[in-house]
Amino acid sequence: MTESAVSAHIADSHEVIRVVGARENNLKNVSVEIPKRRLTVFTGVSGSGKSSLVFGTIANESQRLINETYPTFVQQFMGQLSRPEVDALENVSPAIIVDQERMGANARSTVGTATDAHAMLRLLFSRLGQPHVGSPQAFSFNVPSVSGAGAVTLQSGKKERRSFEITGGMCPRCEGLGEASDIDLDEIFDREKSLAEGAIAVPGYSVDGWMVRGFTESGFVDPDKKIKDYSEQELADFLYKEPTKVRIQNINMTYEGLIPKLTKSMLQKDRDALQPHVRAFVDRAVRFTACPACGGTRLNDGARSSKIAGVSIADAAAMQITDLAAWLRTVDDPSVAPLMVTLRDVIDSFVDIGLGYLSLDRSSGTLSGGESQRTKMIRHLGSALTDISYVFDEPTAGLHPHDIQRMNALLQQLRDKGNTVLVVEHKPEVIEIADHVVDLGPGAGRAGGEIQYEGDVAGLRASGTLTGRHLDHRARLKASTRTSKAAIQIRGAAQHNLKNVDVDIPLGVLTVITGVAGSGKSSLIHGNVPAFDDVVVVDQAPIKGNRRSSPATYTGILDTVRAAFAKANGVKPALFSANSEGACPACRGLGVIITTLGFTQTVETLCELCNGSGFSDEVLEHLLDGRNIAEVLAMSAAEAAEFFAGRKGMGPAEVTLARMIDVGIGYITLGQALSTLSGGERQRLKLAISMAKKGAIYVLDEPTTGLHLADVDNMLGMLDRLVEAGNSVIVIEHHQAVMAHADWIIDLGPGAGHDGGTIVFEGTPADLVATAETLTATHLKAYVAG
Repeated sequence: MTESAVSAHIADSHEVIRVVGARENNLKNVSVEIPKRRLTVFTGVSGSGKSSLVFGTIANESQRLINETYPTFVQQFMGQLSRPEVDALENVSPAIIVDQERMGANARSTVGTATDAHAMLRLLFSRLGQPHVGSPQAFSFNVPSVSGAGAVTLQSGKKERRSFEITGGMCPRCEGLGEASDIDLDEIFDREKSLAEGAIAVPGYSVDGWMVRGFTESGFVDPDKKIKDYSEQELADFLYKEPTKVRIQNINMTYEGLIPKLTKSMLQKDRDALQPHVRAFVDRAVRFTACPACGGTRLNDGARSSKIAGVSIADAAAMQITDLAAWLRTVDDPSVAPLMVTLRDVIDSFVDIGLGYLSLDRSSGTLSGGESQRTKMIRHLGSALTDISYVFDEPTAGLHPHDIQRMNALLQQLRDKGNTVLVVEHKPEVIEIADHVVDLGPGAGRAGGEIQYEGDVAGLRASGTLTGRHLDHRARLKASTRTSKAAIQIRGAAQHNLKNVDVDIPLGVLTVITGVAGSGKSSLIHGNVPAFDDVVVVDQAPIKGNRRSSPATYTGILDTVRAAFAKANGVKPALFSANSEGACPACRGLGVIITTLGFTQTVETLCELCNGSGFSDEVLEHLLDGRNIAEVLAMSAAEAAEFFAGRKGMGPAEVTLARMIDVGIGYITLGQALSTLSGGERQRLKLAISMAKKGAIYVLDEPTTGLHLADVDNMLGMLDRLVEAGNSVIVIEHHQAVMAHADWIIDLGPGAGHDGGTIVFEGTPADLVATAETLTATHLKAYVAG
């Protein structure tokens, strides 16, 4: 080979990400080459191994290698990643993961702060706002105004005391949170009891615990006196005393009143991040209202007084982003011209990505998974970084077909800047724009984990794979639809952007609620469908649980399985619990040994004693039809259903397993950690548990999320069976196949935010296609004609 040929070969070899022998989760020694600076879409049925390859192998190793470049001191504060099961990974670029995880539980985080748009607004108002009130931090609701004095070391080495003043924008009343809390004191303590008798009714405040001992042994209150008998000073110290150093049992501690302690530990945290029992307590004990001092804007008087053409920064942050984009175009001052170009680009990106209905002051914790993913994407569109790998997990989740076109343009924009874009996706509209496709399968779980096809989209169509065969598949409009004999009557609905909506939602049929993201679908259904006992709401919210939680524990299957093992072997059911008597003594049922290496990373290694099963040797000696408990938990739902078929006493487990197969998650193993399930898998697991009711009203929020084209037909069949069993099914959905299959469609719009909130169509899918001129009608018409 000539020198030029060698150089060309080396250059070519660096143009692909090379994966050799990937075995993460269900991957079967996968080797693949992915072109760099191209848009590659990974396809395959749910559970085929797409996420294991893209996230678990490529992105995981990229982030692990980057983390190792930081000093040891920094690494101890970072999440520790283990090396993926792969023989070799070559030419991996730094990876940025843009997933559907909801944004952090920080009550101070807003859409504006999460995207840096608010930082640019602050800079704009510090330059042009009148009256001038200070630097950008004077407009920040996270910076308080502080004055005082402190020592400054001069160049000569001498110290000089100087006064200082920090001018921040934080509202002093609510401390920048925008909310005032009114606490019902009778919900947090019993006045008829003393602290020693358990007067404090706050979760986690047990009489013998450190939280309560901090009060009883502080010396500020009498632990044996009933709270109703406290003096005015004692009650003030108990409830409101500022942090004060005390010594309890020879330990220096800080005493603080109960109200400020609760405020910091519970009230200032995002509600959804609290444990369910704590959340229930907060809902019971606290009433939140907009702060009367700042009107909920989070900003002090000074920050709100400074205006540009009559608009304050609070006004700008509260505007719907489409309106903010229009207002920014009226700001024309040469002194801020470069800033305005950048700020307008960021705000326009919100509109382009289908989030124009949000406002910058919207709390980031209230965003859905799809909204969170698109908000994160905003940060990267204007980034100066190039040759980065961007990894997306179903970026079209929650998007109407109208918005998918704009998402595609943004994915291509990232690629055209010289980045490698890796997308896990099922939607044909996204697959169509791929430069390269990697299709995994042929099935899910153990039946997947193999490369079925690599190449362009035309080749995929001709490949004969499951994805290739379904790429142009279209659901047909129903020849006839079911009729309803009753309805849920909604009158004057005005939640969020709804404009006094009157609508009847038919019962006993399949009703689909459509409309662009932000049009008011969720507000209409979740805000107005009565919370009766027979209303089953199945969404994609995370399933609460720890690392020991699994589908077997969540569904209750494990209880039936343990009972069967106990009966067959004449022992107690508790022996077959890795969380109880059956736990491996070395790893205590975790299956891994966790080692903390001082200030460096925490390392997890497979437990050699139990080989990762989590059970003791004694437990594994007990068999049920030749299988031990660990082997049963390693079965997929489909395998377990076959194993238990017809066995006496397994009826409840058989029913649940059949439902798991019915909703398309028969490939999930019984002992799999719940944290490894996707949003769509979590939703379908909840649905499997909820399907027992008859005559119920099922409310499903985008049930096709995470479903392959081939699985959507199965989902439609399952929805039909629910209706035919006497149930009513209400589905919030964007997928055209579900729209086409509906008995009745309610379309909201015409746009998003204040441009939506009205009913633009009610009727059958056939009537929508034939007579309506809404965005949904346009895309459904094109879908069924295609």
